[in-house]
Amino acid sequence: MKAVRVRDLSFSYNGLDILKNISFEVDEGEFLAILGPNGAGKSTLLRCISGILECSGVEIFEKPRESYSRNELAKLLGYVPQKSSSNFMTVFDTVLLGRKPYMGLTPRNEDIEKVRKVLELLGLQNFVLKRTNQLSGGELQKVVIARALAQEPKILLMDEPTNNLDLKSQLEVMRIAERFASKGGTSIVVMHDVNLALRFARRFIFMREGEIKADGDFKIIKSDLFEEIYGIKVEIEKIKGIPVVVPLG
Repeated sequence: MKAVRVRDLSFSYNGLDILKNISFEVDEGEFLAILGPNGAGKSTLLRCISGILECSGVEIFEKPRESYSRNELAKLLGYVPQKSSSNFMTVFDTVLLGRKPYMGLTPRNEDIEKVRKVLELLGLQNFVLKRTNQLSGGELQKVVIARALAQEPKILLMDEPTNNLDLKSQLEVMRIAERFASKGGTSIVVMHDVNLALRFARRFIFMREGEIKADGDFKIIKSDLFEEIYGIKVEIEKIKGIPVVVPLG
């Protein structure tokens, strides 16, 4: 079944075309990385899929996105923005917000347990009573990811999820996205770090100037693609079977 289908999606802001006739499909169980330079339209595309930006041409599980209620959509889509703001709420309460689509006026024992497990998964169990405005940028990023996972979505949308994270935490977050897809979920991640994307994702969309320039598996990872997309020459080597992109200048 198609988890996400985008058909002829265009989006403009203040008269400026950001996305131009974007079309692609993502199956359940896929891990897709969306790559490209700054200003390519990657984050805008993710916000269109999530419903943050109003647009037509997006289907979620073969139904128009706009046909879902906000609560129904929240059970299907978990969204991690590129930047998040901290506040006076504790880490526990912030992650508990991810359970809002399932809760009544008060959380159930099941909701508390779900939050506890997610906090442990991301190594945040020692931060539960800490306020988010007391966290580092990397710690806050992990809390936002935990909140999205607490929603138990079918589709995980993450915009630069490894921003502000150290190397170990980057690997942990990408493994979570990889595991999410391996268990039947769908991971769609916008990234700048090409080599990190190649380490974990299995399908890649490259964008430039609001258009998709390439879409496929490792077969599309060639040096001339990077010259077209990024305007630089690269060499591509393999380490343990995984392509590694080395910029030449």
